[in-house]
Amino acid sequence: VAFGGPAAHIALMERDLVERKKWMSRQEFLDYIGITNLIPGPNSTELTMHCGYHRGGLGGLVVGGVSFITPAVFLTGVLAYGYYRWQDLSIIQFLAEGLQIAVLVIIFQATRKLFKKAAKNNYLILLAVVGGIIYWFYPQEIVLLIATILIAFCIAQYQKGVTLSMALPLFYFNAENTIGSLPLHSIFLQFLKIGSILYGSGYVLFAYLDTTFVSDLQILSRQDILDAVSIGQFTPGPVLSTSTFIGYKLGGWSGSILATLGIFIPSFVLVALTSPWVHKIRKNKVLGTILDAVNAISLSFMIVVAIKLLTETIHDINTVCLLALATAMTFIMKWNPLGVLLVTAIVNVGIRYFLLPQ
Repeated sequence: VAFGGPAAHIALMERDLVERKKWMSRQEFLDYIGITNLIPGPNSTELTMHCGYHRGGLGGLVVGGVSFITPAVFLTGVLAYGYYRWQDLSIIQFLAEGLQIAVLVIIFQATRKLFKKAAKNNYLILLAVVGGIIYWFYPQEIVLLIATILIAFCIAQYQKGVTLSMALPLFYFNAENTIGSLPLHSIFLQFLKIGSILYGSGYVLFAYLDTTFVSDLQILSRQDILDAVSIGQFTPGPVLSTSTFIGYKLGGWSGSILATLGIFIPSFVLVALTSPWVHKIRKNKVLGTILDAVNAISLSFMIVVAIKLLTETIHDINTVCLLALATAMTFIMKWNPLGVLLVTAIVNVGIRYFLLPQ
């Protein structure tokens, strides 16, 4: 049910795992958000793996990641099949529009609670505000994260009796509609490469796909990439399910499976390497200061993305009314997020089909 991208995924996880099930504290949840921003890969997908590890070790890591990825991959595969046969997705678009509006409300509810916990002092508040403003005009997460780490390290070094006793585990790698236009092993390797160097979140996936398949290999058009990313946005879960769609176009069902495996495997490996270190990082004073700073700047990224989504999604009187409905159900009636999502989506389909037919 997590429509709307990484910010929505994080909001729903916070509501379910922290607030309702109490599997972890809000501080632990924030620390996992921070660590996902220090390694390549899709942030919200890796966050599910960290939460799974927290609950059930390596087995929980695998179950958490697979469970989060599977619904999106399945739905995207079905849509890919239908898209290249009928290319009629109007009802999916209407459902997605209603779901995205509901998700916006859930995002703002979660960021408000998380920010209260993350903004521990004036320095972190200032860092988040300045970082958010910069990110609005210069959306380069890796540059801002590195700058944040350096600033936090310098501040921590001035604290009395603080020394750097362990290395920061920062992993960064520098590293026509016909089907079957790329060998299967190449499909897997190309998506494995993207999964290993994708930094920040699924929102920047378009640039990687454009460079690889349009500019370098020249086997897809930019419109093909836009279609795939749109389908990825229409389905719940990770936006990287876009790989399933493109894999199907390039190599049928086999290409779809290999592309999906290729883009997600690096995340499982990186989370398995970093998750055991999260609590040790928190206990170290210097690294704890750095993690606090990364938490604050990460939430500012999330807020900026949510505001941009709001400006893109709310475009007529119908979407304004749906936003008001979702807000009332969330903040006044205090509905479960699943109920808010379903009601908003169904109401939007009814309005678009019966009251405002195209």
